[in-house]
Order: sequence, then structure tokens, then C-alpha cells
Amino acid sequence: MAKCVFITRRLPEGLIEPLREWAEVKMWPEERTPVPSDVLVEAAKEADAMLTLITDRIDEAVLSSGERLRLIANMAVGYNNIDVALAKTKGVLITHTPDVLTETTADLAFALILAAARRLPAASKALYEGRWGPWSPFDYVGRDVYGSTLGIWGMGRIGKAVASRARGFAMNILYHNRRRLDPQEEARYGATYVDFKTLFSTSDVVLVLVPYDASLHHAVDRNVLQSMKKDSILVVASRGGLVDEKALYDVLTSGHLYAAGLDVFEQEPLPLDHPLLQLEQVVLTPHIGSATIQTRMAMGARAVHNIIQFLKGTSPQDLIPELRLP
Repeated sequence: MAKCVFITRRLPEGLIEPLREWAEVKMWPEERTPVPSDVLVEAAKEADAMLTLITDRIDEAVLSSGERLRLIANMAVGYNNIDVALAKTKGVLITHTPDVLTETTADLAFALILAAARRLPAASKALYEGRWGPWSPFDYVGRDVYGSTLGIWGMGRIGKAVASRARGFAMNILYHNRRRLDPQEEARYGATYVDFKTLFSTSDVVLVLVPYDASLHHAVDRNVLQSMKKDSILVVASRGGLVDEKALYDVLTSGHLYAAGLDVFEQEPLPLDHPLLQLEQVVLTPHIGSATIQTRMAMGARAVHNIIQFLKGTSPQDLIPELRLP
């Protein structure tokens, strides 16, 4: 029986052409509209492999219908859209696309830091709305990033890439991680390890880069936000659900935090009635951490490569950590 690969979103033909040498390729024809869940379940019935996006819920319904399904190639670094535990019990391999989006996401994270600190959206909006009047010494003022203290929660590849950028701004770098870096790495990035509480209470800017896990849901809650330095800044560029967004809104409106920048949210797309949209001291972007042409093409190519390795009968190079041999 010929192998079948289902792709959950329309991708450029140049990316998927190599797959056609190894399998029948079926693809959801829409680029912007996610594949409906019922269509995904039906497609899983005849697929040996699926190329998925973070918007695709690979849950019990999909995994139970996919009797032939043996590989899910997620076109993302994160994979909390997949029921990993159930996939393992069914013998389904999962791959992701690490490395290729590190620098791109680090660029976006640092851009959010700068935009939040300098209140760029509010200043730009004032210009567009004709509210730019005569020069005044304290109009559109922000806060300095240069020489301030950056706290990074999640010192993985992206965290290290941000730290490299921060050194160019003479920032004092603190970090908290599940695993402490070795002394040579700490010296390379000029980073000092601190506990979670100290990271949030002593940093001028806190950058959240840890992957989402159910155990970390709303880890940045009201108490953590209120423990942050007055006039400090929170930036989130990993996954939604780590921050209690209602509490963040309350702490921002109380005047305790100076600003925030978020690229990820608990509910995506963000509802237009979300309270954070009302605040001028908040910079919000629509989950665009890896959104450059070069990086998205590289992510697609990496996912395709993982599928081809699987179809060849070899182990894909980008198995998620939970599936790697020790």
C-alpha cells in the first residue's frame, strides 16, 4: 500500500515537492483557514504521516482514528498542541523544528523589549491620529533599556540568543532555568543564575521564554506580577497560558508595571474584546516570533525532511525530547 502524507495547511509547492517522490501527498487547500477538526479526523484515517501546525489539535479523536498514523511532524518548536502521552502509547513519533527559528524569534523578543520600553505603539498612534503637537520635554517618554537588568526565564537556545543581543546594550543579565548552565556558558553570555522569585523581583525587564507545560499554567500569577519591581516590564515570547492575563491587566492598570509586550496568548487569535487591547502601555503582536520568509521556509523544509527520513525507514533527526533515546 502506498504511503500517504496529509498536510494541514497549504504550503508552497517547492517545499512539498520532495515528498511526492516518497508518498501520496494530500493537503488542506487553505493557507489562512485552519483545517476543521472533523476533516482532520477523517484525514488521519488514511495518513501514515501528518505535517501539522501549532493551531492543529492532535488529540484523542485524531490519534484514535489514525490506525496507520506513525508520524506527526509539527512545523514549530513547541508541540503543546499534541497529546504527547497518548501518541507515545499508540507508537506515533513526533518531530518539531528546533534551531531554525532561534535567531528570528530572538529578534522579535528583543524588538518587543525595545517597543514596550519606549512605548512605540502609543507614540506612533499619536502621530497617526494628529495628536503630535509642539515639542514638550516629557511627551512620549519611555524607559532606558541600555544598562538595565534583563531577567530571562528559559535560557534555552532562544534565551541565549537574546542574551547575546542584550550584551550589546550593556544589560545585566539574570536567568532562571530548570537546568543551570555550566560556568563556561554563564561566562559566555554574561548571565547570572538566580531563583524564580529573585528573577522577577529584581529585574527591570523580565522575558518569558519557557515552553508551555500544564504544570506551569499561570505560573506568572498576580502574586508574581506584584512582586516585580515598580515600573518594570514583562515580555512574553514563548507560549500563551504561562501568564494570568487578567492579573496582568489589573497590575498594569494599577500603575505597578510600566509596560508589557506579548506575542503569545492563552486564546489565539486574541478576541477583539480582550482587555489588554485597551491599554496603550502594552505591545501586542499576533504570534509572529518566527515570521520571516527565510525562517518559515526553513521550518517547512525541516518538517518535510523529518517526514522523508521516516518514509525511508530511518529515525527522524528532530524527535521531540520525550522520544529521544537517553
